[in-house]
Amino acid sequence: MEETKKRRVAAAIRYDGSRDAAPRVTARGQGIIADNIIELAMKNGVPIKNDPELVQILSKLDIDEQIPEELYRAVAEILSFIYAVNSDYRDHSQGLS
Repeated sequence: MEETKKRRVAAAIRYDGSRDAAPRVTARGQGIIADNIIELAMKNGVPIKNDPELVQILSKLDIDEQIPEELYRAVAEILSFIYAVNSDYRDHSQGLS
């Protein structure tokens, strides 16, 4: 039996509450583009959350497009995860100083 390799998909979002009403898609792609998005995030310390269903939806949006209202709850969970990771990192870094 031949093993099928799943094609990697990635999307990046940004939320600037002072400028935007909702988070925006800042990058999306499949294959090597997805690998580049993930690599860039890792190099810059950007938390990565694995959510296959959400990334499939986000990957259909245009770059710089605000997420639709139907995705607010799912994206809020992702942003909550990111804020928690950032907070834990800050707390840990300050404890080492």
